[in-house]
Amino acid sequence: MGQERWRRLISGVGRSATVWAVSTATMLVLAGLLPDFRLQSAAGDSVTRIALTAAAGAGVFGLLSSLVWPLLVRLLLLVPALVLGLLVFFLNGSLLLLALRLTPSGQGEAAPETAVVVAAVMSAVASATGGALAVRDDAAYGRRLYRLAARRRRRGDDRAGRRTPAVLFIQLDGVGHDVLRAAVDKGLMPAVASWLGPRDGQGPSHRLTCWRTDWSSQTGASQLGILHGSNHDVPAFRWYEKEHREVMVCNRPASAAELQRRAIERTGDGGLLAGDGASRGNLFSGGADEVALVLSVVVRRGRENRSRAGYFAYFSDPANAVRTALSFLAEVFREIAESTRARLTRQRPRVKRGGLYPLVRAFATVVERDVVVAAVIGDMLAGRNAVYADLVAYDEVAHHSGPHSRDAEKVLRRLDRCLALLAQVAEHTPRPYRIVVLSDHGQSPGETFRTRYGLSLANLVRAGCGLPVPRRVERTHSGTEARAAVRAALRRPVEAGGEERRPARRHDEPVVLASGNLGLVSFPDVPHRMTKEEIDRRHPALLSTLANHPGVGFVLVRSEEHDGVVLGAFDAEVPVGRLADGSGPLAGFGPGAADAVRRTHSFPHTADIMVNSWYDPVEGEVLAFEEQIGSHGGLGGAQARPFLLSPVTLSAPEEEGAELVGAEQVHRLFRRWLRECDGPQVPLSATEDERVA
Repeated sequence: MGQERWRRLISGVGRSATVWAVSTATMLVLAGLLPDFRLQSAAGDSVTRIALTAAAGAGVFGLLSSLVWPLLVRLLLLVPALVLGLLVFFLNGSLLLLALRLTPSGQGEAAPETAVVVAAVMSAVASATGGALAVRDDAAYGRRLYRLAARRRRRGDDRAGRRTPAVLFIQLDGVGHDVLRAAVDKGLMPAVASWLGPRDGQGPSHRLTCWRTDWSSQTGASQLGILHGSNHDVPAFRWYEKEHREVMVCNRPASAAELQRRAIERTGDGGLLAGDGASRGNLFSGGADEVALVLSVVVRRGRENRSRAGYFAYFSDPANAVRTALSFLAEVFREIAESTRARLTRQRPRVKRGGLYPLVRAFATVVERDVVVAAVIGDMLAGRNAVYADLVAYDEVAHHSGPHSRDAEKVLRRLDRCLALLAQVAEHTPRPYRIVVLSDHGQSPGETFRTRYGLSLANLVRAGCGLPVPRRVERTHSGTEARAAVRAALRRPVEAGGEERRPARRHDEPVVLASGNLGLVSFPDVPHRMTKEEIDRRHPALLSTLANHPGVGFVLVRSEEHDGVVLGAFDAEVPVGRLADGSGPLAGFGPGAADAVRRTHSFPHTADIMVNSWYDPVEGEVLAFEEQIGSHGGLGGAQARPFLLSPVTLSAPEEEGAELVGAEQVHRLFRRWLRECDGPQVPLSATEDERVA
């Protein structure tokens, strides 16, 4: 035992010495390249003295980074997280200037702007060197992880002492089943491919399943159903509630908190993660005690709101901060280059990607990804029972570049590396982890409704109502999880400034909202959900204008005679009770479309008119009512077919020949898997699971 301790000590000292030597060499090289950075006096010094000054400076800088940096981050808790990321370079430069002043020779000198560059390069090189040494020595890497876990146990947390398996749920936002399958076949996701293929003479470790979303194929409805067991009365990503005279938006913190409250009230249950769980990067908490980057808790005030703590836990390591900041800048330039290439090559379809979008993309694909993955690793080392994390990178990029674009494929490669890292960490956690990977929806490609027809859905509705249509076409704002997360990170008041929350218009004008290729029309001056007969009396041409437009697939409206009817082209009209898949207005929309429409029709806050865009079953294309060339939110194509990648050690997602339908059913499945891990380690069948429940 004593020999092992000595071996660990010698190994650790060796790695630290190597990092110190590399940092010293880096400082010497930079001193030779940068005119405003000197390690000698004006009169000149010997080579030995310069080397000693560099060694002392590198050592003091490393010590300050380890001791002072976490304190600086804690002092900056009131600074918005994204601003803290921009301050990384300046704080690092200040530490370097202080280190040069503290060297025994006192000969070091650098201009402030040069110190920023030198500190950034030294931190990046030190991080890369330490990481390379750890990767080459698997035993050292494992011991490092165990030490981190041991710290948590010493803090009085006995979770890590458990030996029963825990479950890690990783959500790859917006990645459809077909997209994942194609990425594996192309070799873009080798980690996932290794799980699905044979290994060491044994069968695959995971199984791939396709499941089907509800009509509202978007993160708000899917994640609420998965985490809290109910997505009742969530008809779309955004909708108008007449009694409150307010628009609900799933990625608005106040709306997310209210939706979570309603779900808990309906189910009487705290959520999937209520039993010692952690929620990272999600819209909803799932009942977890540990939350980071969760929108439904952003509205809270005081010490109990720990949603943004994940940023500071991550940025407390200066190497993490520098690496992420550099990757952030690289991603901004990458997006600018890709959007420029798309314009020059006249790529079609295409949407505008200027303004702040490069920053939003970089935040989703770099900052949020790094922070969430780091938080998940901490949860695994702490031995939490269940962890659910959402990585939004693919969804954000696919909206603007397309779900099958080169940009989107690059994101899939990076997400696969994240999965490989988590699988590697799982080999060293104090309790075994079952890694479940899933998506909340897919994305369907296609140009926008406005691009094809020259007007937005809102203006089409105005024309059908006989209202004046503005000559200047207004852009429909695209709402994504990444944009809401950026606002929360910047502490911008997400509730304020949103013209959609309380629409400023004449009281009798319709409120028209878009959720991907799903449109919602509400008349705010009528307190109840209007019927077809009422709408026809008020606006005789509106429903026929919508139903017969070539860009519209079908329209759902309430009916006095039939309770509800679905309208289609050529004046087709089918009562909701007689809807059938593959026929009438729903022809081509695939299995389960009729049930999905009937379920949404029963919601209290379903809009007066629900409009689903045209869908081409051959090409799989839809027409988005938002400015997106990869969209989701309604029926039609890959958007309604997400995937579920689960370990074979857990019971099968569904009985043979059955289909997994709806987020609420996925919630019940995940509950079953958590019970399997907590009890005897024998997978339960669906029938046995019902008896246990």
